[in-house]
Amino acid sequence: MSEIFTIKIDGRECVALQGETVLQVARREGIQIPTLCDDKRLDPAGACRACLVEIDGQRRLQPSCAWKAADGASIKTHQSSPRVQRHQDVLVSLYMSDHKLDEQGLPVETPNGNDLRAWAKDCSTLKLEPVNAPRVARPGDKNPYIEFDPALCVLCARCTRYCDEVEAVNAITLTNRGSETTIGTAGMRGLLDTSCELCGGCVDTCPTGALFEKKSPKTTPEEVTKVRTTCNYCGVGCQMDLNVAKVNGQERVVRVTSPEPGTTVNDGNLCIKGRFAYDFIHHADRITKPLIRGQDGKLHETSWEKAIAFAAEGLMKAAKRHGPGALGFVSSSRCTGEENYLMQKLARAAFKTGNVHQCAAT
Repeated sequence: MSEIFTIKIDGRECVALQGETVLQVARREGIQIPTLCDDKRLDPAGACRACLVEIDGQRRLQPSCAWKAADGASIKTHQSSPRVQRHQDVLVSLYMSDHKLDEQGLPVETPNGNDLRAWAKDCSTLKLEPVNAPRVARPGDKNPYIEFDPALCVLCARCTRYCDEVEAVNAITLTNRGSETTIGTAGMRGLLDTSCELCGGCVDTCPTGALFEKKSPKTTPEEVTKVRTTCNYCGVGCQMDLNVAKVNGQERVVRVTSPEPGTTVNDGNLCIKGRFAYDFIHHADRITKPLIRGQDGKLHETSWEKAIAFAAEGLMKAAKRHGPGALGFVSSSRCTGEENYLMQKLARAAFKTGNVHQCAAT
């Protein structure tokens, strides 16, 4: 079989590659298929049934996230198949009967978004009686970062699969059976008493906001502006998005999220420091302006231009008095690769010394 072939989705001819799923082809072609349990970093599970499509020759609807594209296949999504649309209408209604709703009767908005809410707006939902599903959280979990609201959980298992397939620590899993199924730990212990690394990947992958940051203020996605930056905690260069919103009239970083999987070097993943250790940004003791020690022995605020000139003058005096070998330059793994390159260039080219080091080299 050729590695490149064509399939039809909603009557449109689409190019597919050997091994690709129908969902992957549709996304590349800009065809929207709703999903809840799909994550590019995880093996397809077909658990949420949101992405079912109609495939010619197949008696039943099939999950597009797991169904491999085949040469000449003809596929219909909810956009061209009334059967698929009816399935989605009923499925969304069933999810909503076991979900926290707002005053408009829609799944509640959460700080991390709610894919079920966005999906429900595109469906003709049915009026179903609420379902009694006594899922429980982990009462008394003293970990400082991650909270779980079982009323928002749709049991898509993305968080447990992420913990298994990406982090390989298996700290959380689906526990109990039937309507009591929930996201739990061994003995329902708090995360600090498990193998959890508190990376927050479960928070990042959760599609409905059932897992969220404890210390983050409650804001809606519309209130947040994302600013892409490089994590400064080590030299890997992970990309992350600072979520900026107004709190008490002042713009503050309210949380840190990771970019879309597959778009940056860290593939949407962050460690505990990258995701949660941002308190220093607005800490009262943080130095935000350059300081120069005056004749009185105290530090005084100054401009960057004056501070850089003062430092350069001091280095030149030391080099002239004691020689270039008396100078040493130390950089940090928190700096970018470009900044570390400039530090060694400053040492070698400007001050003619090889005394330059970086903490990650030890």
